[in-house]
Amino acid sequence: MKILVTDDSKMARKMVIKTLEESIDIAYEVYEATNGEEAVALYKELNPNIVFMDLTMPIMNGFTALEYIKNYDKSANIVVISADIQKQAIDKALLLGALNFIKKPIDATKMKQILSRVF
Repeated sequence: MKILVTDDSKMARKMVIKTLEESIDIAYEVYEATNGEEAVALYKELNPNIVFMDLTMPIMNGFTALEYIKNYDKSANIVVISADIQKQAIDKALLLGALNFIKKPIDATKMKQILSRVF
């Protein structure tokens, strides 16, 4: 299984990866992107099973990356993990095709729920 974690904060990526380690019991590979543009390129190259995506990033934000990836692959599993929990941001992410919207930081219980929906 391939997992793509996208966030401009190295610490935020490490926290998602640590939560994955606590939540998953099958073999997986984690790839990291620091902005939406990298995420889109890596998605096309790797075709990951799930993407965890921040919204606020330089170069290309998470909304735009989400839209590009969903246009490329309608079945893409993208979970937004963001500190921006305004209703407008949540609604927009879900409208663009996000599987779920999680407030940072994600915990192991929520991670297990999300992973059980995908696998």
